[in-house]
Amino acid sequence: QVQLVESGGGLVQPGGSLRLSCAASRRMFSFYVMGWYRQGPGKQRELVATISSGGSTNYVESVKGRFTISRDNDKNTVYLQMNSLKPEDTATYYCNLQFASTINYWGKGTLVTVSS
Repeated sequence: QVQLVESGGGLVQPGGSLRLSCAASRRMFSFYVMGWYRQGPGKQRELVATISSGGSTNYVESVKGRFTISRDNDKNTVYLQMNSLKPEDTATYYCNLQFASTINYWGKGTLVTVSS
C-alpha cells in the first residue's frame, strides 16, 4: 500500500551539494513524520534527519548546518538538501515514513558518493 521512491543520489566532489527527493504514495501524507536515514560502507544505519507533520525538524549532530530536510505536502514529497558534502557522508540514503511509533515504511534507497 505504501511506496516510497527516492531519487537524486549520485557522485559529487567534497564541498558539493545534492538534493534528495522522496515521493510517497500514501494518502494523507501530511499527517506523518518523515525521515532520512543512511548506511555507509561497513557501518550501521543511522538517522540523519526527521520532519514532523507540523514542520519541526531534527538532525544528527554530524550534519547540522549542512543538511536541510523539508516537505511539500501538496506533492507528497520530502526533500533532503545536502550542502558542503564530505567523504564521510558517502552512504545509501533511505526515505522513511513513520506510520506509528513502531511501524515504519522504507524506500529502496539512493546512493550518495562523495569523492575527489
